[in-house]
Amino acid sequence: MIEQNFIKLYEDSFKENWDLPALSDYQGPEITYGEMSGMIARQHLLYKELAIEKGDKIALFGKNSANWCVAFMSAITYGAVTVPILADFKPEEATNIINHSDSVFLFTDRSFFEGLKEADMKNIKGVIDIEDFTIASLMPSKKLKDAFEGLDELFNNRYPEGFKREHLKFPEIDNKDLVEINYTSGTTGFSKGVMLSANSLAGNVMFARGAIELNSGEKMLAVLPLAHCYGCAFDLLFPMTKGVHLTILGKIPATPLLLKAFADVRPHLILFIPLFFEKLFKKRLLPTISKPTMKILLAIPGIRSILYGTIRKKLMQSFGGRFREAVLGGAPLSAEVEVFFRKIKFPFTIGYGMTECGPLISYDGWETSRPNSSGKILEGIMEMKIDSSDPHNEVGEILVRGENLMEGYYKNEEATKATIDDEGWLHTGDLGVIDKDGYIYIKGRSKSMLLGPSGQNIYPEEIEAQLNNLPYISESVVLMNDDHGIEALVYPDYEAAKADGVEGQIAEKMEENRKAINGNLKAYEGIRKIHIHEEEFIKTPKRSIKRFKYSLKGLK
Repeated sequence: MIEQNFIKLYEDSFKENWDLPALSDYQGPEITYGEMSGMIARQHLLYKELAIEKGDKIALFGKNSANWCVAFMSAITYGAVTVPILADFKPEEATNIINHSDSVFLFTDRSFFEGLKEADMKNIKGVIDIEDFTIASLMPSKKLKDAFEGLDELFNNRYPEGFKREHLKFPEIDNKDLVEINYTSGTTGFSKGVMLSANSLAGNVMFARGAIELNSGEKMLAVLPLAHCYGCAFDLLFPMTKGVHLTILGKIPATPLLLKAFADVRPHLILFIPLFFEKLFKKRLLPTISKPTMKILLAIPGIRSILYGTIRKKLMQSFGGRFREAVLGGAPLSAEVEVFFRKIKFPFTIGYGMTECGPLISYDGWETSRPNSSGKILEGIMEMKIDSSDPHNEVGEILVRGENLMEGYYKNEEATKATIDDEGWLHTGDLGVIDKDGYIYIKGRSKSMLLGPSGQNIYPEEIEAQLNNLPYISESVVLMNDDHGIEALVYPDYEAAKADGVEGQIAEKMEENRKAINGNLKAYEGIRKIHIHEEEFIKTPKRSIKRFKYSLKGLK
């Protein structure tokens, strides 16, 4: 059990940073830690009036916002269990989660609520609009209307001179208590609610506090989905314990607007997904370093170091210029992009985790991280083993256990037993090896691994990473045909093709790419055919392609 009480972290931080800015929407007004504490206290009074008890479930379904953060913090500091629902989920998926989780209260954006059917949400006692904390329900109960109408008077009577620092006292909540249920899917039959205790989240936060520098009064730009455990833990929960000012983006905009937001906020720490950095490399950096003149200059050692330094400086300035580190997670980073970023000494690192660990499993700071690695297991918090007779050389499934581990899947004992064995090891489904110093190297997903014609292990993610860096390819899915041959579905980069005047030559360009990549692949990995996929692939919230939706059936 983590020694530091999870909820006490926030009580202490809010008091210590009372007058400092805590939250703001991008280009919106600031909310101080003191003001946020008062907003939370107001919600606590409403919960009490509605007879919401410790352990009751409170769902949040809306886009990222400062008020979303207030609603989330109000629930966990009351002793309720938050059920964050990803904004990408459809209304029927959100309804499935609300009902499956037994949620009794809902915060939602008004635009999101228009797609929900209130009568279908079985246990909900009230629906509040996150945008202004007013009643969103079209048929509010008398109890909800009375509680809401009397809330101002109740709050003013309780705190006649306003809510002050000395009034802040959150209820006692043990680290063993459940604080969050995070759903990996909203589809009926596939919904798995990951039960995360205060201890799991404390393990993540306390590790981050010791491993990543952030100081009171510094800034972050929250870009990741807060309803996903990666964004929630490290764009919200960790910085809130340090007195950081969080600026919240409602959604990820186009690259130029996103870079403007980074330039305006100038964050001290960046958390993001690899996909954005891959696109930045491919669209902005690769065209520059691929020019004939630049290639000649980069071949001269003294000039190369100067040019790399210039590129690094410009790249860092594009993110505001004062961040110490960019932490990437949620998916692997393309090998080509990683090699280049390391060459220019860009301060980035790649962590590894999953929702079932709230999410962090491994990490290492950018100065000591190793190429192609996902860092080291969290010392003193998690332990890991590779299910292999030779874990340093033979790929095996990654198994983990420790403080960050979930309590199981909500109301799904069968799935829990299938994932966590009798010794407490979580079977991640990820394949990898570990070096003698404890660095983890992930090779792919056990469910996506393909068997070659002679039983060779083929990891499609590694081939896709190479494909995606070739001209006029936006993204790809590698699949195996009935003859154990490799073929690929490719969504072309039509914008780049049009810019180069080759939009009518996509098929020819893909054949050129096929021949080029096969020169770098093992014989049994060679791509026999590339099929054009006319639209962007369907993805998970963390931007991983849902490969199970794609096959070669019907393709010639």
